Amino acid sequence: MRILIVIVLAAIVASGVAGCGRQAVRAAEKEFLADQVMVFDNDPQETAADDHILTNREGAAGGHGAGGGGCGCN
Repeated sequence: MRILIVIVLAAIVASGVAGCGRQAVRAAEKEFLADQVMVFDNDPQETAADDHILTNREGAAGGHGAGGGGCGCN
């Protein structure tokens, strides 16, 4: 019974430590993430029209897209 508890605790610790090895995306790799293939909108004009309709219907705008990284650039 004691060995089972040790194995379970070791598995929990190993799964928690596994996420610590991730690194942030380097600046040189961001160009690949900003590629046009990564955009989910097939037709930007249709998306803009849908956003316009939702803005008029809901009475609010925004909430979609990327604002910034918190550096005060925008």
